[in-house]
Amino acid sequence: MQTRTLSKTLTVNAIGLGCMGMSEFYGPCDDAQSLKVLHRAAELGVDFFDTSDMYGSGHNEELLRRFLGETTTHPKIATKFGIRRNPGEYARALDNSPAYARSSCEASLKRLGRDHIDLYYVHRLEKDRAVEEVMRELSLLVEEGKVGHIGLCEVSAKTLRRAHAVYPVTALQTEYSLWSREVEAEILPTCSELGIGFVPYAPLGRGFLTGTFDQKTEFEDGDFRAGLPRFLPDNIQKNMRLVQVLRQMAKTKSCTPAQLALAWVLSKGETIVPIPGTRRIKYLEENLEAVNLKLSKEEIQRLEGDLDAIEVRGQRYTDEGMKGVDA
Repeated sequence: MQTRTLSKTLTVNAIGLGCMGMSEFYGPCDDAQSLKVLHRAAELGVDFFDTSDMYGSGHNEELLRRFLGETTTHPKIATKFGIRRNPGEYARALDNSPAYARSSCEASLKRLGRDHIDLYYVHRLEKDRAVEEVMRELSLLVEEGKVGHIGLCEVSAKTLRRAHAVYPVTALQTEYSLWSREVEAEILPTCSELGIGFVPYAPLGRGFLTGTFDQKTEFEDGDFRAGLPRFLPDNIQKNMRLVQVLRQMAKTKSCTPAQLALAWVLSKGETIVPIPGTRRIKYLEENLEAVNLKLSKEEIQRLEGDLDAIEVRGQRYTDEGMKGVDA
């Protein structure tokens, strides 16, 4: 697989794997099946796995520990801290205090079975907490060898600059896809200027851009998409126009809509590493093939132009989920 450089000292393969859905948010989970997907990903060259301490209240990190104990590969692990949730509840509070950052790091290391986290993100920035204070504490974790690189999630360009002035930010993780393009205004130019890598999560629009949804879609128990504004029946019906555009171009390119959507994300910069998530080997293999799909400048312009003419209905999250976004 092609490699990409998030920073001068962190190089990974072009597509990583988001592991959140293996523990929570997308309906019932199956550890045995998830482990098969993790191992197949490693076999196919994936060397960048993304998790968080809040996914399944630690379950996701523990699942990765099982995988890491079985694989002969040496993947890079990114995890996060900063969101407090009660098990099974969506409501959250944000905590970036130095004491919580340190205790969270120690807990993640224990769950992962490692003495070092390759990339440690602030999952969401706490309101009224100075990012400089957070970065200073994380820099100490780097000095102590517990963390290799520091990342931020869903912060504004202004906040990113402030953080980077204290200690180098290796990567910014924010939602980015053909139906969530807000980062193009300020975030991507700022990352390029400062030499910060960009890790788009939900590059397939939480599955919507694969073309597998319609207004009759019934979600399994525990699938949080059932409550997301963009997935409400009326909005799905209107947002299907986006998928129709993808299907039309995918047909001419002899690929799937998912591969087209990922190829578009990959085309937006050489320091961009998307992390689509899946719990199925079939979709994993399909997604990874996107690195071989090339889009011409004209195809990109046509795709973006056609989609720009369509209004996306519904915000990305509920109001609760928007806590800490663009902080």
